Parts: sequence; C-alpha cells; structure tokens
Amino acid sequence: MSKSLALSDVASAAQSASRLTPELSRLAVLLALSIFINYIDRGNLSIAGLLIKNDLGLSYFQLGILFSSFFWTYAVFQIVSGWLVDRFDVNWILALGILLWSAATVGTGFVQGFTLLLAMRLILGVGESVAYPSYSKIISRRFAESQRGRANSFICAGQASGPAVGTLLGGLLIARIGWRLSFIVFGVASLLWLLPWLKYLRKPKPPGEPDANAVVDAAEALPAGESASASIIQILQQRSAWGTIAGLFAYNYVWYFFITWLPTYLEHERNFSVQTMSLVTSLAFFLLAISALTSGWLSDKWIAAGASPTRVRKTFTGAGPAIAASILLVGIVANHAVAMAILMVTCIGLGMCTSNLWAVTQTLAGPTTSGKWTGLQNFLGNLAGWIAPTVIGLIVQQTGSFFYVFVITSVVTLLGAVSWIFIVGPIKPIQWSARPSTQVHS
Repeated sequence: MSKSLALSDVASAAQSASRLTPELSRLAVLLALSIFINYIDRGNLSIAGLLIKNDLGLSYFQLGILFSSFFWTYAVFQIVSGWLVDRFDVNWILALGILLWSAATVGTGFVQGFTLLLAMRLILGVGESVAYPSYSKIISRRFAESQRGRANSFICAGQASGPAVGTLLGGLLIARIGWRLSFIVFGVASLLWLLPWLKYLRKPKPPGEPDANAVVDAAEALPAGESASASIIQILQQRSAWGTIAGLFAYNYVWYFFITWLPTYLEHERNFSVQTMSLVTSLAFFLLAISALTSGWLSDKWIAAGASPTRVRKTFTGAGPAIAASILLVGIVANHAVAMAILMVTCIGLGMCTSNLWAVTQTLAGPTTSGKWTGLQNFLGNLAGWIAPTVIGLIVQQTGSFFYVFVITSVVTLLGAVSWIFIVGPIKPIQWSARPSTQVHS
C-alpha cells in the first residue's frame, strides 16, 4: 500500500512539475506572437506581388528573384545566428533581430526600384534568421523536458496562423490603403512587439525560476571536465543531427509547397474562386495550428505520466509525416470536398510533427549547444525553400499538371518520417566531449 502511495506521489509531482507557470506561459505566448509577426512580414510580398510588379515596372523574372531572395540570407545566416545566441544574451539577440526585420518591412514601403527592394528582402532574411535559434535556446534553458512540447506548439501555432491571418488581413489592407502603406503599417506593428518583450526582460524572475542563462533540467547539466558547448563539426559527427536535418527538410518541403503553390493549385486546377481559395488556405493553416497545440499538450502529458521522451517524440514526429503523406490523394481524388478533407488531414499530420520536432533538437543538443544545432539544422532544412518552389514550377510547366508534384511531395514526407524514427537516435542530452573522436551518438 505504501509503495502504491509513493508511486502516486511521484506521478503527482511529475504532473505538477510539467505545468507551465504563469511566467512561462507569458514567455511562450510572446515567442508565439513573434513568429506570428515573422510569417506575416515574410509573406507580405507574395500578397502584393502583382501590384508591386506593375507599380515598379518589374518583370516576372525579377518578381521571382524577389520571392526567393529572402531565403538566400535567411538560410545562410541561420549558422551565424546559432553561434550568436550561444555566445551572447539570446534575449537581446532576438530583440535586435526583430528590430532589423521590422525596419526592413517599413523600408519596403519606401522603395522605388528593384535594387532597393531586393536589399530589403535580403535584410529581412538576416533579421528573421535569429528566430528559431533563439527559440530553441530559450526553450532549452527555461522549459523542462515535459514542458517543451507545449512551448514549441505555441510557436508552431503562431507559425501556421501567420500566413492564415496575413493572407486575409494583408489582402484587405492592401486593397484599402495600398501596398506601400500596408508594409509601413505591418512594420510598425512588428516593432510594437518589443514593448512587452523589453518589459518582460526587466521584470525580476520569480524565486526558484531560472533566468535566461540557467539550466532547467539537472539531467542536462554537463559533467565536470566536458566542454560547455559543441562545435559545428562535433554536431555534424552526430548521426542524430543528420536525422533531424533530413526530417526538417522533408517537413519544410511540404510547408513551402503550402505557402507558395497551394493557392495557385486551388485556383487553376481546382477552379476555386479567389475567395474560396483564401478560405480553404486559411482553414488549412488554422487546422495545422490547432493540431500543433493539441499534439504539444498531449506529448507533454505523456512524458509527465512516465513515458520516455524517445518514445513520445518519435511517435509524433514519425506518425505525423506518415499521415501527411496522404497529400498524394489530393492530386488524385476528383471530388473537391473529399480532396479538401484529405488536405485537412495532411495539415493535422504536419501539426503533430511540428510541435515536437524542435523539442527533439533542444533535448539532444542541450542548453549550451541548442542555438548552433538549431541554426545548422534550419540552414540545411531551409534549402527546401530554394528547391521545392523551383522544382514544382518546372514540373507544372513541363506537364501542365500538379499530379507529380503531389507524388514527389508525398514521397519526401514519408522519407522524413523514416528519418525521425530510424536515423535520429535516443532522445536524450548528448554529453559533449572535447575529443571529437568520442562524439558519435547512435
């Protein structure tokens, strides 16, 4: 009887420890709002593209360059940003990044030609590159293992809601006040995020709660004699690192199909009106956000109940892409209603994965290396932003159909599930050593 009571006490303590304090909840909401703003600001050009093309006398080729140029600096500067957040105060790095990308958004409203507009897009990519390395650093230091699913799910919900709201609100705003003023409005609104963030940073932490540079989990503390942080070379020596990179690339391949070509597919192949296309696209993104929030909550509850992080995280990151691979059927099923229902199922699968994929990286890397690992993973994973839109465009141009687009997207998604399940090793902190030869993690 006493043993049963002891086990019950342990389970109760674990459940209590997994609850988010009001302070951590506010932090998670602030991070979610920042990525929500991030995705609105990066997507504004797509909404206003044709108006900008006509006003500035751009060619379609120049417009295409502008669409892709954001990813040039965004991807490359992931590594730089990862190093910065591991080396300096992550809270201020995030604030400076948002200041920079907000300034680029405002500056876009004043450009008079292609060159300056290209410069604004490149600066926007530099500023937004700090986001995910900063999130991983903050979450790995401030949130326990049984809280990270929810912390990441807040961010994933903000990521999915940004394009949904941006498409609807951005279109209405541009129609009412013009594209130039709309960029200025969104840029100034982005700057307003800094007010609660700076207030949060000045507020003393509650007793017993770690600051931004403290390690939450005792299990994550590095043993004496080991290095405080791993190098990029040491990270690349991990089999698990390549698994997380491949898994993120596969996720991003589907994600960038959604935010670049899905509206065109719905309009031209499904013959949806602009209004119907906007509603379907927004619903898909909102459903992805709900799935991310729900999956993050469930994964944390499962871990708090005693399940291993390996079992929990791999279940969600493996099953999610496997479900999302049903996107193949969207290109086959003729009935619009059934096809759109399958599209929503795909979004549910993506949400299951995205709320847990960064928790895997944060646990494996540990607090001292999470910035660099996230930056490296996001750099290589975002090469999908260079590849997917171009490949899709070539396929549609050559075949006149999206059928093979859905086939390839489905296969890539399944390969992502394989990466998370079989290439990524046990989900536990890697003990980084100064000797590279001892770093292999299986």
